[in-house]
Amino acid sequence: MIRKGILTIAISMLLAGCAGSGRNATKAPGWKLVWEENFDRKDHIDDAVWSKIPRGGADWNNYMSPFDSCYALRDGNLVLRGIANHTQQSDTAAYLTGGVYTHGKKLFTGGRIEVCAKLQGARGAWPAIWMLPENAVWPKGGEIDIMERLNHDAIAYQTTHSYYTQVLGEKRNPPHGGTNTIDPEGYNIYSVDIYPDSLVYAINHRHTYTYPRIETDKEGQFPFFQPYYLLIDMQLGGSWVGAIDPKELPVEMHIDWVRYYQRH
Repeated sequence: MIRKGILTIAISMLLAGCAGSGRNATKAPGWKLVWEENFDRKDHIDDAVWSKIPRGGADWNNYMSPFDSCYALRDGNLVLRGIANHTQQSDTAAYLTGGVYTHGKKLFTGGRIEVCAKLQGARGAWPAIWMLPENAVWPKGGEIDIMERLNHDAIAYQTTHSYYTQVLGEKRNPPHGGTNTIDPEGYNIYSVDIYPDSLVYAINHRHTYTYPRIETDKEGQFPFFQPYYLLIDMQLGGSWVGAIDPKELPVEMHIDWVRYYQRH
């Protein structure tokens, strides 16, 4: 009886963990699900919603590539990969990474964004889930970082950027970022609630921090209640995450689903 009881408790805890941090999360109280992406197509990403992120000159996008090996649809997941470039002779980049965004296709104004993802760790790995404004330049339009994870960390960062924080340097009034623990080997749910007067960040429905609109005569403190698009990308290297260890590549991020809710 004791052994049976212990086994029952263990199974119950395992199931609770799956429900709390993975694929079968319960409905969000007070929120109505209005759109979701389950990545259940077998042969291609839905190009009515998603585009591959083009390469740029910043740390986060300087290895972005449309190369097929950086993307997969596997077991109901979108898989984005960071790889060493051994085969693309026409591309001089040492590494290649996959990323997608909804820019120009699917926009979000207010509401709750949730993304369920599993992140492989590697030295130099910097997977991110974040949002940028469709119709404003950075940083005046703001930036909402729903998740950034570095290397093999057992925490993820959630951060708010704007003209107020970046140019004026007001990063403590109010605090513009926080961290929360994750299951480094499993699926976690990363979320932000976007209100006219605040951003509320959470991981696995555990509150990380709230970024409020405040009374201030300084410019650009809260530009976030406007149309934003979503970016999901497997980044490598840079001044924040540090050097890449090619022996730990390839590295993958698995996106199980994306959900968008509005208050009801």
